[in-house]
Amino acid sequence: MAEQFPGAVLDLLDAAGDRPVFEHGDRVVSGAQLLATVRRVTHGLREHGAGPGDGVALLLGVSPEAFAAVVAAHAVGARVVGVRPGLTARQQEHLLMDVAFRVTDRPGDRRDGRPGDLVLDDLLSAPDDGVRPRVAARPEDVARLIHTSGSTGVPKACAQTYAAMTAAWALRPEAWPPAIRELASRLDRFLVFGTLASQVMMEYGLLTLAAGGTLVTADPPAFPEALVRHRATASVITVARLTELVASQRRSPVDLGTLRALMASGSPLTPGRLREAAEVLGPVVFHGYGQTETGMISMAGPEDEPGSLGVPPVELEVRDAGGRPVPPGTDGELFVRTPSQSRGYWREPGLTAEVFVDGWVRTRDLGHLDAEGRLWLTGRARDVIIVNANVHYAGPVERLLAAHPSVAEAYVVAVPDESTGEAVHAFVVPAAGRAPSLGELRALVAAELGEASAPARLTLIDEVPLTPAGKPDKQRLAAEA
Repeated sequence: MAEQFPGAVLDLLDAAGDRPVFEHGDRVVSGAQLLATVRRVTHGLREHGAGPGDGVALLLGVSPEAFAAVVAAHAVGARVVGVRPGLTARQQEHLLMDVAFRVTDRPGDRRDGRPGDLVLDDLLSAPDDGVRPRVAARPEDVARLIHTSGSTGVPKACAQTYAAMTAAWALRPEAWPPAIRELASRLDRFLVFGTLASQVMMEYGLLTLAAGGTLVTADPPAFPEALVRHRATASVITVARLTELVASQRRSPVDLGTLRALMASGSPLTPGRLREAAEVLGPVVFHGYGQTETGMISMAGPEDEPGSLGVPPVELEVRDAGGRPVPPGTDGELFVRTPSQSRGYWREPGLTAEVFVDGWVRTRDLGHLDAEGRLWLTGRARDVIIVNANVHYAGPVERLLAAHPSVAEAYVVAVPDESTGEAVHAFVVPAAGRAPSLGELRALVAAELGEASAPARLTLIDEVPLTPAGKPDKQRLAAEA
């Protein structure tokens, strides 16, 4: 049986030896040096009494020392809570509940008189005994609480065990599906930014180490300048930032000759946007689909058909409203089982019972599998407009509108209507030099989906507002409507 996480990370750093694994500003850090840093932080945490089951909150950036602190907190068997920037005071306090220790790389961030407050520099002053850290984790212990975006209020905490982290695909090359294997070959210099509290950033950072690449930090993470300055071959990018990068390259192109992979995630990427990105940037976009609750579910590579999310390498069923599997080509709700999925929501048994069902995770996303087993998303199960007491999903309407030649992006929300209860309000980002009319968009949707799904109102916008997590903010659009 494999040693529990983070044993595989310690092995990777040990095997890397003198090979550079991290670049941070002017510093180049080898595997041996980073492993020594992990040893010091692990020793420091244990000196302060941190051990299995203790909550350890990490308020850290993306330095080598921050990476070492994440690994060290797992080495002592702690329940790790990553705190990302941009949270409200209420959200941050919610994340810090049940936490015994709080580690920050910003000394001024220490709270007065709290004994569990630890500064990373102080932990780094602990001695290095040169001995590989003992991994204290137990399989059933909660390894980390991964928080959702919090777009509906306070973030929900997904509890992932050490057994699940050990089973995750990133550190197991033998388990890499074809799209990940191709991606791994392009991760020579992976640009990291923001915080390692990001589930996606950490996951691809570990994949980079497993692939023999180097993590390169960017601060600030301005695109495309950071890609050029750090000679990055790969990075993570939101769909909104990808759109901005493509527009920037059209206006004032820079040399992105080193770039080989951009992992777009966080929200759907329309076929039109993907084709435009390929035209401007080349075959570099990998479009991932996953959830905080499940980790990666599927990924499409540059060679996959635009709109497809590739063939899922995990167990996936498409089910109807009664919970019965449906045949290929039929839309339904997606249920998945992944090796690294969470076991439920922390201290929320009611919500856990609703989403984690008989070993499966209800994604609450709608989609279908085609005859070749490729996954196609069509919307959110709860993203609906109820017209004359009939439910109409927003996803198919948005996808149809976005296919119109005058439309770059489309988002629809429900608005009150005196005669039908609710009606469809469409927010559209026009394609360059074009302005679609309500009449032509209504006709397009009515012909395919029926009159009730056709937008009753249309608002042209320059860009969609985003949540702090970088996803389209449909709540704000609904408020504006």
